[in-house]
Amino acid sequence: MAVTRLKRKDRYNKTVSRLEVKNLKLATNIELGSRSKQSTKDQLAKNNAVLAQLEAKAS
Repeated sequence: MAVTRLKRKDRYNKTVSRLEVKNLKLATNIELGSRSKQSTKDQLAKNNAVLAQLEAKAS
């Protein structure tokens, strides 16, 4: 069966929606009082823990 090419508008929507999903996954919500707590396994949390340890050693 032949593969049909998407029209320009559909190709654009496909890439835009993919990028939107990527951005939403990257944008972790870390506001105070937020209903979604930041994961402790999150890379940001790990980085903050390492930085806190280094600061503790430095002072």
